[in-house]
Amino acid sequence: MKTLQIEEILKNNSYPGRGIIVGLDKSGENAFIAYFIMGRSENSRNRIFSKTDDGIIIYPFDESKVEDPSLIIYSPVREINNKLIVTNGDQTDTVYDFIKDGKSFEDALLTREFEPDRPNFTPRISAILHLDGEFNYQMSILKSSDEIGSGCNRFTYNYAPVKGLGHFIHTYAGDGNPIPSFYGEPEKIFLGDDFEAFYTGIWNSLNQNNKVSMYAVKLNLKDKTQITKIYNKNKGE
Repeated sequence: MKTLQIEEILKNNSYPGRGIIVGLDKSGENAFIAYFIMGRSENSRNRIFSKTDDGIIIYPFDESKVEDPSLIIYSPVREINNKLIVTNGDQTDTVYDFIKDGKSFEDALLTREFEPDRPNFTPRISAILHLDGEFNYQMSILKSSDEIGSGCNRFTYNYAPVKGLGHFIHTYAGDGNPIPSFYGEPEKIFLGDDFEAFYTGIWNSLNQNNKVSMYAVKLNLKDKTQITKIYNKNKGE
């Protein structure tokens, strides 16, 4: 698989939807993580990220405009037992509860499927970073087996981190009606050592009309300290 620049991927896709990026910086000392959301409807665009004790949560920016909160209000990032969970929906809580009970990432996602937003059937994308012992990470996508939602196909990818490389998975292959789902393996991307360049490169490359919010983390693998950055278009950040 060809290794790409994340900026190149994003500039060539006006609507990747929601995206997760995980990888190891060039020094091998830090994990870089990012999660972003985009929106086409007023309901989808009416959101902001807010920090919590164990991650982040999505809130409506203007509560008076909320139409259907079920698929847009959730906690995309949570931490438990030296594991960092990142997803595009309330399956974050499912994975969290399973890990708390001594079960696995895969066990949790076997209980979930793609979103019921016919006709798009938006895939559920998820990642987990294992920070106890030797660092590694997994990514997953749950997607409809066909255009009418007949069944759910589940794919999980296990990664042994490589210095200066990361992986990017997103919900959509591009814009459209219905919106075409992401297909194939997570895309392989270059990562450097400059965290600011990492998060600004992603945010500035997202389509200006459709981007909504982004959260990025630099996580030191030795002492587990974190540096975080949040962008919220609705708040002018």
